[in-house]
Amino acid sequence: MGTSGSKSIDGLGAEAAGGGGEAGEGGAAAEAWHGGAQLYVSLRMENARISGDLVPHVFGSEPIIGSWDPARALAMERELASMWQLSFVVPPDHETLGFKFLLKPKEAATPCIIEEGPTRLLTGGMLEGDVRVALFKLNGDDEVLEFRVLNKADIVSPLELAASWRVYKENFQPSRVRGIPDVSINVAPTHGTEEGSAATLELDLEHYVVPTPTAPPNDYAANLAATPASLIHTGALWTNDTLLSDGIQSSSSVSAGPSNVSADFDGHSNHKKNIGPWATDSSKKMQTSGLIESKSVGTFTPLQKPDGQKGLFIDRGVGSPKLPKSTSAGSLASGLSFGSAKTMPEAAGAVAAAAVADRLHGSKEDGKLAIVLVGLPARGKTFTAVKLTRYLRWLGHETRHFNVGKYRRLKHGANLAADFFRDDNPEGIEARNEVAALAMEDMIDWMHGGGQVGIFDATNSTRKRRCMLMEMAEGNCKIIFLETICNDPSIIERNIRLKIQQSPDYADQPDYEAGLQDFKERLMNYEKVYEPVGEGSYIKMIDMVKGQGGQLQVNNISGYLPGRIVFFLVNSHLTPRPILLTRHGESLHNVRGRVGGDTVLSEAGELYSKKLANFIEKRLKSEKTATIWTSTLQRTILTASPIVGFPKIQWRALDEINSGVCDGMTYEEIKKTMPEEFESRRKDKLRYRYPRGESYLDVIQRLEPVIIELERQRAPVVVISHQMPLHTIIEIQMGVTGVEEKRYKLMD
Repeated sequence: MGTSGSKSIDGLGAEAAGGGGEAGEGGAAAEAWHGGAQLYVSLRMENARISGDLVPHVFGSEPIIGSWDPARALAMERELASMWQLSFVVPPDHETLGFKFLLKPKEAATPCIIEEGPTRLLTGGMLEGDVRVALFKLNGDDEVLEFRVLNKADIVSPLELAASWRVYKENFQPSRVRGIPDVSINVAPTHGTEEGSAATLELDLEHYVVPTPTAPPNDYAANLAATPASLIHTGALWTNDTLLSDGIQSSSSVSAGPSNVSADFDGHSNHKKNIGPWATDSSKKMQTSGLIESKSVGTFTPLQKPDGQKGLFIDRGVGSPKLPKSTSAGSLASGLSFGSAKTMPEAAGAVAAAAVADRLHGSKEDGKLAIVLVGLPARGKTFTAVKLTRYLRWLGHETRHFNVGKYRRLKHGANLAADFFRDDNPEGIEARNEVAALAMEDMIDWMHGGGQVGIFDATNSTRKRRCMLMEMAEGNCKIIFLETICNDPSIIERNIRLKIQQSPDYADQPDYEAGLQDFKERLMNYEKVYEPVGEGSYIKMIDMVKGQGGQLQVNNISGYLPGRIVFFLVNSHLTPRPILLTRHGESLHNVRGRVGGDTVLSEAGELYSKKLANFIEKRLKSEKTATIWTSTLQRTILTASPIVGFPKIQWRALDEINSGVCDGMTYEEIKKTMPEEFESRRKDKLRYRYPRGESYLDVIQRLEPVIIELERQRAPVVVISHQMPLHTIIEIQMGVTGVEEKRYKLMD
């Protein structure tokens, strides 16, 4: 078998160690070892055939073992299935070391098999001469076992040695949570909190509320849907998550109008085929170049253009504001050549594998998916669309919410009486079909620009309307109808009242009762012509608002992503409950700036755990069914330990990102020792995967069961995990207006 040796000290070993050579050489060598640098020597033995109890050992001269007695030989540690390793530190001018390898059981003195051949000599951290294989004769001379021997020496500073030793000792400290089961509950406080101590909190928790950075507007959920491109500018064009307008061109060659989509969109322009009386006339679209919709529905304001960012804005859709994006910004290549349009999700694991399979084996339109909502008003369609949009985006799919009501308000105004929605009003029917066609065109244009999943939010209550949408989608995307049905009068009444209070349709109606009567008349107009879905692929959610006792009917649904959508909807409900997110208390690795590890809490972290317990007691004092979720790392378990009265559940999926070979290092150490890895992470933290570790996309993939279970829960949940602002609690609650977020800062 082959042999190997490596050296990281550029040939300085023999002269520096043995003291030989000319004075000039010795001076140069001595200069190289200034600052007390040491040699970190690694010996490895490799053989895939060894079995049983025999373990490679090393015995030899005093600086390594201290005796040639085989009984005192030092066992090598298994590094890989076929690799054993022994590392030690010696000064650069160490005396020549003599040693040999032997095989014996780790906890016994016999049998003991010493390698054949002369004693091995180590000088300057490296083996002298050619590094030969280690030969062992088993069963007399009947069997010969060969090991490949590898040798490496690295120069390390005393500071690096001290840091490595500290991390080594910390990693081998006994865990303080070893006896805590995966599911537990404290029936009594583990330690009392004296009145007036540092761990007590103000009676009024509002005292600890802090501003939420980049908080989403507390707006009606439908207004957070995509901006109607066809109503903003006749020359507007969707490309991925951006709306290009005001003459700004994407990096690819794109014609001015959406009706002439270039080859960069795979030639998909047939969605504007003849669709009968619903075909739209682009000359009728509003000429509002340089204007964007303001929060006051039905009005426009001048488009503010920062220098160097003319007219290019991101509309992230649900729950996030528009932010300027540089025109030079581009997406990273996926490494798969599937055309210029983006068809692969920014995801990992099963999500990416399913997307690749669907793209390679499915029909052209199967790569794009349209979820078309169906249902009477006040049945939770928009709420469902918002939740589904967030879930699919979190999975890594380019998803956008298109709300037809928003198009209608921009095109025809917000103050439309119930007569506009009558089935015997031909002008109203034509106007409503027109805005539906405009929204569908925008969604398909967006898909051609790289979008993957469009959520088409409207009543779509007749077969005629749904047939129109299917004709427009033919050859462009696959349609799945999602029908929401609710037969509970109390829930319908509650939703109607929320509509009157929050919908822009009634923002200018001062008389609540008049608005309520008008909406009920509108609802009756829809009920007269409503036709349940029975065509194509569909999902029916029947009385699933409460999350129990309902039905989910599925027809002609196949594929990975539709299957994930069904799984998500099965676990969805509208029961309001708070979800409290917080990071563990400060750990010892946080204090030292080290990545990963499984260290205990610092003094500040222990204080935060007591404050957190106090906060939970006050915030959830009326909740008897709340649960506490932690990761399996002891810093989160110790943070939760003072909390009493609630079940605690450990989730391996909540563990911090696995930093692989970088675990226990500081970012400065990573930058110094692995500059290429440091730079790769800096450029793309989302997709960067630590060597032998994880990327954040991997973390997203393993977190999906947690997200689904959070969605299924009907009681408050406190999640104590990682990678959040330190000593801060984020309280989130899904409502009809979207996600409401509040932050509490318990300590600095």
